Amino acid sequence: MGISSIKGTTRLANNVELPYLGLGVYKAENGKEVISSIHHALEAGYRLIDTASFYGNEEGVGKAINMANVSRDDIFVTSKIWINDQGAENTRKAFDQTLEKLGFDYLDLYLIHWPVPGKYLETWKVFQELYEEGKVRAIGVSNCLQHHLESIKELGGVQPMVLQNEFHPRLIQQDLLNYCIKNNIQYQAWSPFMRGEILDNSLIKQIAEKYKKTAAQIVIRWDLQKGVATIPKSVHKSRIEENAMVFDFRLTNDELSKIDTLEDNTRTGAHPDHFMEHFS
Repeated sequence: MGISSIKGTTRLANNVELPYLGLGVYKAENGKEVISSIHHALEAGYRLIDTASFYGNEEGVGKAINMANVSRDDIFVTSKIWINDQGAENTRKAFDQTLEKLGFDYLDLYLIHWPVPGKYLETWKVFQELYEEGKVRAIGVSNCLQHHLESIKELGGVQPMVLQNEFHPRLIQQDLLNYCIKNNIQYQAWSPFMRGEILDNSLIKQIAEKYKKTAAQIVIRWDLQKGVATIPKSVHKSRIEENAMVFDFRLTNDELSKIDTLEDNTRTGAHPDHFMEHFS
């Protein structure tokens, strides 16, 4: 992944260009808040917006993009199917509702939000159909482990182009990252700041001081240099702009390795094998 600017992209398995730095809008309130945060992001040069039906703000996301001075075709929009909408019967209906809320006639990336046991493979088959029909430019999964990806591989047909997981210096899962690299699946980080906790880490603060950067900028740069696309969330103009200022410095291999040593398998979200208990 060549890291050049906020407009930079990484090429997916099907040759679609995915912006490697985007704006996540989880918890951004539908309406004025999500619209203004997206407009701040587009003005700062972002070209990827990541939402989900679960976030309850797809309408605001669509409105923001349709009002923007940037062409819809130049903005990469991701959404995700929620756990209650999965299965052969419901997936297409859920996708149509997402498109309707956004006010779009296609989606750039559609993800399975969590791999519901007994349903996610059925859901994936419908995803393959939506992809073949040209209704979505790329398909992928979120919150999955290697065994989920292997099950999808056994189905055959079009494979996930993106895996979006919780990823930060305390949860790297390098074996899974290596598996994705080997299988041409682009890894993407949600919660890159570990819900803010990692920003107080002394090592990261020390590296930030060296480069006259913020701890958040160090973490984003670490993501990108590890080949991981990332979608830090914020509704604040200054923070959105700050998160994009990571292209005028480069971490050394030694610094990357030191940050890697922080891993201790800490999750801030649910475990992909036990999330049903979390959301019940």
